[in-house]
Amino acid sequence: MDTAIITSMSAAPHADLHLHSTHSDGVLSPTDLVALVATRGVPMMALTDHDTVSGLDEARSACAAAGLRFAPGVEVSAGWRGQSIHVIGLGLRSDEPQLGGHLAGLRALRTERIREIGERLEKRGRLPGRELAAGVCATAAVPTRMHLARALVAAGAAADLDEVFKRLLGRGGPGHVPIDWPTLDSTVAALRGAGAQVVLAHPHRYRLSAGALRSLVDEFAAHGGHALEVGLGGIARHDLDRLATLVRRSRLAASTGSDFHDPALAWNSPGRFAKLPADLEPVAMRL
Repeated sequence: MDTAIITSMSAAPHADLHLHSTHSDGVLSPTDLVALVATRGVPMMALTDHDTVSGLDEARSACAAAGLRFAPGVEVSAGWRGQSIHVIGLGLRSDEPQLGGHLAGLRALRTERIREIGERLEKRGRLPGRELAAGVCATAAVPTRMHLARALVAAGAAADLDEVFKRLLGRGGPGHVPIDWPTLDSTVAALRGAGAQVVLAHPHRYRLSAGALRSLVDEFAAHGGHALEVGLGGIARHDLDRLATLVRRSRLAASTGSDFHDPALAWNSPGRFAKLPADLEPVAMRL
């Protein structure tokens, strides 16, 4: 391996490049999120809200005040062989028109889906689905299933979020609504067009065989993807090893992040994620 690459790897910051705020389905404002990240000794962060860049200016200002390095980002929903997957863009130009149009289309799909989920919960689950869905769409700039799940728990329809997703919103549940997301190639193109480093988020979480996951990574790389998310909060050692092998095989970089949403979930608090193997190139060094 090139000596310059080895030196750059050793200088890689402890970077949390997967964080969510109230601009999507997180529970902290960008300012409060940055304050929390700063208390965890993390010198570099990215805000990667779902399908929106609306919180980036606030997060950038808060990072400047706190002395943190900031990478503007977004987490985008895409489809691959009938599977919903997530792709992160890091270091992007948030005012790029192509990206803006792509994200607006995703938000419209999300709104339509939440309303349809509400209808199905009303008809099949005998729950106040229409009312809850209308409330989510009225108050959330990016309405997500997590918003609706929290509303269902608050309404007493389930004991906790796990029950909501398992019994009501998951496959076979009365509120399960699949969605036809944009293709992987169009998603990568939109992010690359905005100058982003494009990262396949949490690949080990997708319900794919080992062969299908290799095919996904191969197609992602062929479309111009840059990195796989490897160092994640709560990842098992065998999954970390599996993703590291895919990175080496595909000659991609590797990313790190907690996928933080809520301080109540201690397992993925900011800055808490697995360390990358020493031979992988951290995508943080490109930002």
